[in-house]
Amino acid sequence: MVYVFTGLFFSIALLYAAMVIFLYRMQRHLIYHPQKPILPPAQYGLGEFSEHFIKTPDNETLQLWYREAYEGFPTIVYFHGNATNMSTRAAIYKSLSQLGFGVLALSYRGYGKSTGAPSETGLYNDARTALAFLLQQKHIPLWRVIVYGESLGTGVAVQIATEFDIASLILQAPYTSVAARAAEIYYYAPVNWLIKDSYNSLAKIAHIKGPLLLFHGEKDATIPIAHAKTLFDAAICVKEAVFFPAVGHNDFDSSVISEHVLNFTRTQNIL
Repeated sequence: MVYVFTGLFFSIALLYAAMVIFLYRMQRHLIYHPQKPILPPAQYGLGEFSEHFIKTPDNETLQLWYREAYEGFPTIVYFHGNATNMSTRAAIYKSLSQLGFGVLALSYRGYGKSTGAPSETGLYNDARTALAFLLQQKHIPLWRVIVYGESLGTGVAVQIATEFDIASLILQAPYTSVAARAAEIYYYAPVNWLIKDSYNSLAKIAHIKGPLLLFHGEKDATIPIAHAKTLFDAAICVKEAVFFPAVGHNDFDSSVISEHVLNFTRTQNIL
């Protein structure tokens, strides 16, 4: 009987070890789901947007879409989520630009027509490169730049907001960290030991000078609203949160969001 239990214990241990190894090796495939097919911006109703390709410091090529701001309006740099590219966010780009905001969007490395493979360090480099394009080629100062992060992109946006004195930070469906959310999903695995790309926004948010505007849906099953509330409470800058009772992770109305952005920028004297 002892041999039976010993054999069963080792079988379970081996299976558990195999599962942990699988999660470790496949984690970036679980975090990032790059969409590659993408057409020119005009095909998505963005006829006033221009397309650009720029090089990162590590020699990857980034695809950007850009629409100049109306006079007196800031420019929004938009960082999308993990399972998309710029094409699926055309509605929010259009809505913001129609109100007068400039918009600079990018497909991260490995997404759309951008080269390379995604990682936390890589996405931070992509974001810095996109911002440099705006500052150096379009001659837009930091105090006229708003950084907008959605879902996975909120971690990128928070990082950039700790490095640059931007006009404002906007977070849509944010998480405290990828590690924390992964630990909730894979509660049976030692996630904190395994994770490569943590995007620890909670550890950084108190360093944001603000102002901060945050959106989250109360029916979000992908990133529970508790993440947003914890992150918001940890921010010590001027801040505003808008929680939508009937909205899930991808159910935001672009026109409603854009109006909130417009009102917030007016309130904060960014316009």
